[in-house]
Amino acid sequence: MGRKQSFTETELLDVTKRLILEHGYDGFHLKLLSQHLHGARSTIYQYYANKEEIVAACMKRVISDVLNKASLLDETDTMTALQHLLHIYLEESKLHQLLGDAHKIKTDNVKALDDLEFVEQAHSSLKVQLSRLFERAQQEKKIRTDMPLPILVGTFFNLINTPNMMNIPPHQWSGFLFQLWIGGSRG
Repeated sequence: MGRKQSFTETELLDVTKRLILEHGYDGFHLKLLSQHLHGARSTIYQYYANKEEIVAACMKRVISDVLNKASLLDETDTMTALQHLLHIYLEESKLHQLLGDAHKIKTDNVKALDDLEFVEQAHSSLKVQLSRLFERAQQEKKIRTDMPLPILVGTFFNLINTPNMMNIPPHQWSGFLFQLWIGGSRG
């Protein structure tokens, strides 16, 4: 008899993220997850007790990565920092889709609740950083001061949803979008 193939927690969370993005929270279930992993379904339970724990852990991991990258950002040059932040957000452009399902997770699971609380705190930290950079950019007169900040921030965030139909490499794509945002579409 051969050994059972197993999978790591990282593989489990990678597949979870992909399946949630493909099927949504409601379409995601442990049977579907086990069909996409090499190993026994029971291995899932070595890591997480249920769907809620897995999904919350997945959300925490994704936002932790974004938060870590954003916290390492050199904010000396405000505009460069904003451009790099856009690139970080574009790398996880599906983050909002993933986090949009957080309210569906049952709140009676302590482990899932802890992860969701971390997600909320991380999201707040990212908002604080972004607001700080936008306010500095306005003070430095590097972005429009005649527009309310929420409009500038909103259009910045909408860049993340711009489809990359030409499959331009991510770093170059974020640069194009940033230049469009800064300069508008007039030539």
